[in-house]
Amino acid sequence: MSGYVIGIDLGGTKIMTARVNLQGEVEAQVREPTLATEGSAAVIDRMVNTVERVLEGADPAGLIGVGVGAPGPLDPKTGVLYSPPNLPGWERVPLRDILSARLAVRLGRPVRVEAENDANAAALGEFRFGVRKQHPDLRHMVYITVSTGIGGGLIADGRIFEGAHGMAAEIGHMTVDMHGPRCNCGNIGCIEAIAAGPAIARQGGEIVALGRGPLLAGLAAGEPEAVTTQMVEDAARAGDPDALALIERTGVALGVAVVNVLHLYNPEMVVIGGGVAKIGAMLFDPLLRTVEERAMPAFRRNAEILPAALGDFVGVLGAAALVLQDHDL
Repeated sequence: MSGYVIGIDLGGTKIMTARVNLQGEVEAQVREPTLATEGSAAVIDRMVNTVERVLEGADPAGLIGVGVGAPGPLDPKTGVLYSPPNLPGWERVPLRDILSARLAVRLGRPVRVEAENDANAAALGEFRFGVRKQHPDLRHMVYITVSTGIGGGLIADGRIFEGAHGMAAEIGHMTVDMHGPRCNCGNIGCIEAIAAGPAIARQGGEIVALGRGPLLAGLAAGEPEAVTTQMVEDAARAGDPDALALIERTGVALGVAVVNVLHLYNPEMVVIGGGVAKIGAMLFDPLLRTVEERAMPAFRRNAEILPAALGDFVGVLGAAALVLQDHDL
């Protein structure tokens, strides 16, 4: 079968849209600021505009469908968003139906639109177009993204596992420290409150406030509130012992989360992506060591733990993969 699909990665700060062929190759892509404070109607206008732009020069008849990865909570059966924290004012917005209707008017024919939680879509993208290219027999995978927040998606027998209401695999809000910090979700000791980018920056600021971390303090000009995740990484690479210890603790915490994932889901593979994961070996070494120390041997022995392969395109490729999965392509 020939043709192409459109993938839209809707985030709190940017919209990324791509035209993708059936082999997962990006043929055209555009990025626009979300400007979420302008409201859902204005954001959807921009989404439609990005679709029009990536369709330039392509045969409209070749469009198989449009996939959207969007912040949750989102019901994948109806395509309705329920007040995502990063999209203020989006209360019960039927994104799938609105986009389908708008695009049908623009293109003069019905357009099938699929919508999914962005972490689930990213998991499907990594599964279909990323790590699976080197592991063609892969069927069961967990994807964890460590960035501003921590999200996750579960692939079970080659398809997204959504749970009863489309909210399965909320890995970021798994408790890894029952006496840990309060998370924005209201829980205590979530992995997101310990290992996400803002959590690393917060802990770095606490180090500076205690008069420690000399290299980190220098990068932040001695201001605890000025500390960023990148500063912590840079200080650790330069040999700051407190920054190094913080990255080590972060890796250990992520390792604990991965152990829980292995014991709960028994996947063949755990794939870890997102901006924080780009720290690399300083983070992955303690993570892998923790898994080796804590996971039951049968679970650890039968699962690979790998960095993500798709980088910044994971969102749009995941959104595109929603359409291909729906059509069994």
